[in-house]
Amino acid sequence: MNLQHIPQIKHTDSGNFFLLAGPCAIEGEEMALRIAEKLVGITDNLQIPYVFKGSFKKANRSRIDSFSGIGDEKALKILRKVSETFHVPTVTDIHTNEDADMVAQYVDVLQIPAFLVRQTDLVVAAANTGKVVNLKKGQFMSPESMKHAVQKVLDCNNENVMVTDRGTMFGYQDMIVDFRGIPTMRQYASTVLDVTHSLQQPNQTAGVTGGRPDMIETVAKAGIAVGVDGIFIETHFDPANAKSDGANMLHLDYFEGLMNKLVAIRKTVNAF
Repeated sequence: MNLQHIPQIKHTDSGNFFLLAGPCAIEGEEMALRIAEKLVGITDNLQIPYVFKGSFKKANRSRIDSFSGIGDEKALKILRKVSETFHVPTVTDIHTNEDADMVAQYVDVLQIPAFLVRQTDLVVAAANTGKVVNLKKGQFMSPESMKHAVQKVLDCNNENVMVTDRGTMFGYQDMIVDFRGIPTMRQYASTVLDVTHSLQQPNQTAGVTGGRPDMIETVAKAGIAVGVDGIFIETHFDPANAKSDGANMLHLDYFEGLMNKLVAIRKTVNAF
């Protein structure tokens, strides 16, 4: 995938990894703009190609009383406002075939959640919009099997596809990243490492996913070292009170420091 096919993306000639980052879910306009402003400033300063991430709806909750969104149209309009305010592209998840055409009117990249990446009709619906498609690798899938998901997009005459590793199930309540999968998936498409979801601890008895945010820097550094094309990180200025995935998000205050380290590692990798 050519990064320049993503509308409004900047710094594509910097030699840096590209970044998909933002809150897990759109909780409101003020929070989305606050996070976006901080991330745009950091990525502009470091010359990192950047896409703002925010889920307009959380459809895969363990409990029926878990936060699922503020309303589809309301959240999508906020994503559009982020894009128009800061002149950056945006990405959000879709969950049904019907979502594809609707969401494509508001964002630049359509993301297929890991649990749904084998749903052919959903992948095809996303591909047929002509938008860039980000395929999250299922926690239950091998890296090699992702070539078939990529091929579904290509067969729709859409070459704008990337894949994202978000860890593999390790027992019932933990995730692990197999870094051998990164070069494998890069044979099929541009490959992103979803650092924060890879550190989830799902299926907790309370019905709320846990996480290991203390390992974010470790996993992110390793991803850059093995040559991922992009990094995916969820962040929030108050993770403890975030409405979704607060247990594994990076505090916004730590974002710039981490990016500085990753850019330095990338420069070293590029030298070889």
